Amino acid sequence: MDASAEEVVALEFRLLDPAVRSSSHTVVGLLHPDFVEFGTSGRVWTAEAVANAIATDDEQIDVTEMTALQLAPDAFLLTYKAHREQRTTLRSSVWLRVDGQWLLRFHQGTTASP
Repeated sequence: MDASAEEVVALEFRLLDPAVRSSSHTVVGLLHPDFVEFGTSGRVWTAEAVANAIATDDEQIDVTEMTALQLAPDAFLLTYKAHREQRTTLRSSVWLRVDGQWLLRFHQGTTASP
């Protein structure tokens, strides 16, 4: 994995860290201004809405099968499985480099079948 891919993967893991998630300000700082998420519930989330919603989520999220695919010089697609106590979701994230900073532009979570 090259340095850019490693940086993007590390940022994704930051967003999964309960200590980071508890700070809406920190979370918004990692999100693109046009961020959108398609949640497992079918809800469409904006940056502020998702940052506020996850601020009280302190559940541990374990990750398996993380892959990073470079789509363009300044774009990566990450895919992985996120495991929580009672469910597993398939996740995808699109990260864009804007003015030298990687920002999460799009995220989707889909409930995995048992």
